[in-house]
Amino acid sequence: MRKKLGPAFFDRPTLTVARDLLGKYLVRQIGKQAFGFKIAETEAYFGFQDKGSHAHRKQTPRNTPMFGPPGTIYVYFTYGMHWMLNLVCERKDFPAAVLIRGLESVHTDVKLDGPAKVTKHLGIDKSLSGMKLGRKAGLWVEDRGERVTRRAIVRTPRIGIPGRGTWTDKPWRFVLKEKRGRKITAR
Repeated sequence: MRKKLGPAFFDRPTLTVARDLLGKYLVRQIGKQAFGFKIAETEAYFGFQDKGSHAHRKQTPRNTPMFGPPGTIYVYFTYGMHWMLNLVCERKDFPAAVLIRGLESVHTDVKLDGPAKVTKHLGIDKSLSGMKLGRKAGLWVEDRGERVTRRAIVRTPRIGIPGRGTWTDKPWRFVLKEKRGRKITAR
């Protein structure tokens, strides 16, 4: 059973969405070919107070998609070389999103263990930013019936947010526990 997740899935608390995305499938369609990868790692960014978020100061042209309705795609460029994929959560005009940090294939040994590897492998760039998840964007999330228990999830602090006080240590990174030789690290 494959069920495409719509805005209602993303119109929930960001931490809940970040956790519930684990075990779902990110599907990318390019031309007539569609391929899906299991979401294995996510990271939550929430609201104006979150100093790890691009929106903690105010809305800008770069972060405007983050203020869109639930299920909006937010892609940004970082370190002058990498695209990062985020899925917008909660209500319109409130900046909250989940960064897709890692994917794995259930049919091959392909493991995309890093947000830059995700976007590079799936051909995701700024052209998708601001679009709604769905066939028109060529990117969506599916529930394929796989259940992930809370015991199968590791929570750690987010990565790459140094010097942000208590926001640096927020355990808002969610990772599927070790499976088939995959090791989980706090990085």
